[in-house]
Amino acid sequence: MELKKVLAGIEGLKAKGNLDIDIMQISNDSRDIKEGAMFIAIKGFDVDGHKYIEKAIENGAKAILIEEAEVKNVVNEIPENVTIIVAKDTRKATAICACNFYDNPSRKLQLVGITGTKGKTTTTFMIKAILEKQGIKTGLIGTIATYIGDKKLEDSDRTTPDSIKLQETFAKMVDAGCTACVMEVSSQSLKLNRVYGSDFNIGVFTNFSEDHISPKEHPDMEDYFNSKVELFKMCKYGYINVDDINTIRVPKLVPNCMIQTYGIDNENNLLAKDITITNSYVDFKVKLNGKNERIKTDIPGRFSVYNSLAAISVALRLGCSTENIKTALENVKVPGRSELVDNKLGLTIMVDYAHSPESLENILQAVKSYTRGKVISVFGCGGDRDSGKRPIMGEISGKIATYTIITSDNPRTENPEEIVKQIEEGIKKTKAKYECIVDRTEAIKKAIQIADKTDIIVLAGKGHETYQEINHEKHHYDEREIIKEIIDNM
Repeated sequence: MELKKVLAGIEGLKAKGNLDIDIMQISNDSRDIKEGAMFIAIKGFDVDGHKYIEKAIENGAKAILIEEAEVKNVVNEIPENVTIIVAKDTRKATAICACNFYDNPSRKLQLVGITGTKGKTTTTFMIKAILEKQGIKTGLIGTIATYIGDKKLEDSDRTTPDSIKLQETFAKMVDAGCTACVMEVSSQSLKLNRVYGSDFNIGVFTNFSEDHISPKEHPDMEDYFNSKVELFKMCKYGYINVDDINTIRVPKLVPNCMIQTYGIDNENNLLAKDITITNSYVDFKVKLNGKNERIKTDIPGRFSVYNSLAAISVALRLGCSTENIKTALENVKVPGRSELVDNKLGLTIMVDYAHSPESLENILQAVKSYTRGKVISVFGCGGDRDSGKRPIMGEISGKIATYTIITSDNPRTENPEEIVKQIEEGIKKTKAKYECIVDRTEAIKKAIQIADKTDIIVLAGKGHETYQEINHEKHHYDEREIIKEIIDNM
């Protein structure tokens, strides 16, 4: 593609050199650069791409996109035969270039974006299941993995990919015959313009609570909220959880988006009534296409009602039938979300991704409402993330669970023992029974040893993840395998 076509639509663009050259690739990673590529230098939290311009040129880059603020520092090291493009914001510029390079694939899809503190993953899987039951081939992008129809492309290393990877994935979906895509849209991706330029048809705001407050994420809750609202400035239609006091602020902030509501407690466009919650499913009554219908899904907990309502809202907008909605929700499975692990001891062991105060409270309250025995909570907190939530989560587990085992999650570059101590500060405020076992495998082993068949063990924080990250290294760690190994050796 001609370079000038790749750059079309970038505001305030300055250039030096030939814009008529053909660009064979765009990339912000100098290691991936091939002959005839354009390298985009992005200044990140840990790595500054401007330091790798020379390497990119060595690998074959014919054009370099740099940030206006860095011109004086790098322009002299770029040879005359390499075209220099200067943009005020290289992240936005990257997104526009990616849209252009891949021929704006999102315009060829019914693109649905799901944001919110929790519930994003489950809601995307629910929507995908309904759309495919309707006969709509659907792609999915999210925390667990990327899918094109039934084909899993790859596991995810972040909730929302960078803009180049994102547009490339959209293009693959279009080429594979997808006509819809549902994706998780993180606050970080919105703040860093990863989804900028994408043509969203529908947006969903599941809920909002404290999370992702750290130097590398959001400085405060207002920044976190405002980042999420950006999604609805890009959507034609929006659906919000009216029972969440924060999400109801959205309509006034996005007058050009047609907003509708769903919920349980407050008047709304899609209301769930007559709710039943058990240890293996929830069901409720809701009006679909003018008739009261009973909806069932095998994901227990009150939060599953909200996720189902969000999915139903989207499905109705896209013309799905009542029967396909009901059937899909009854059969949908979401890896690592309230996932029960079969075992030969007959124990109830649940793996869940809960890693924020509210998500931990939700899952523990859910299981407490239907268990006949003890609720045994096993969890830790991730390193290099919001440390303020650690004592909060400790206090929550102490108040709800019968017994808590505080352990390690993904410590990353932090000392796991220090993280455990911070969690312990919160649980000490309660009269809870607990212990600290830093080694996660030993913590799981202890939970299994003290559990009876009437109890529920909740292993929170890892969910679908099959690794532990320690000092920038990911080590294989699948809790399902760990459980089997422990029980086999008992």
